[in-house]
Amino acid sequence: MGLMDILLGRTKPVVADLDRLFALPSAAVTLEAAAGFTPTGQGAVCFATVEGAAFEQSHREVQALLDADTDRDGPPVELRQDDYGYSWLVSRRAPGRLAALVNDLHAVNSQLEVNGFGPQLLCSLAGFEDGAGRRLALVYLYKRGTFYPFAPLADGTQRRDNALELQVRAALSGDLRIERDLSRWFPLWGAPGL
Repeated sequence: MGLMDILLGRTKPVVADLDRLFALPSAAVTLEAAAGFTPTGQGAVCFATVEGAAFEQSHREVQALLDADTDRDGPPVELRQDDYGYSWLVSRRAPGRLAALVNDLHAVNSQLEVNGFGPQLLCSLAGFEDGAGRRLALVYLYKRGTFYPFAPLADGTQRRDNALELQVRAALSGDLRIERDLSRWFPLWGAPGL
């Protein structure tokens, strides 16, 4: 960064570090001990919708890569669109196989990045729930290289459990690089994989 960048207030974008996703299994242990949340076995990668043959080829490569896993008990990855026009590649594993789910999320992100779709990547999430049926997602922001918790209320409204999100932030601050700017804790209403 040069002197002119500093004077004009320009900043360099954070480089995404997909290997940070591999911290999720150890963070899950802390999350269970601190708040009673366990993995649901569902996760997803969100990206700006892309049309065309190049993306179709990339999607087929991701499916073939994940299909190669003989331990998988279901479809490797499902492509879905949300109500806001974003695309999601959703992966499902047994709840006790969070490490395998993280490998899936990493593989999807890496494959899309390698094929030139890195600028369209937005976030990845892994789903959790507690004994009372409360849902929670740990969301990785691709362009920031940070995580944040998203906890929608179970009452069907588009409201969040802010107290739970702050509790999870405090519990996981030693395990994950948590996004400090709360305005970047975007709500993911109706996100597949949550």
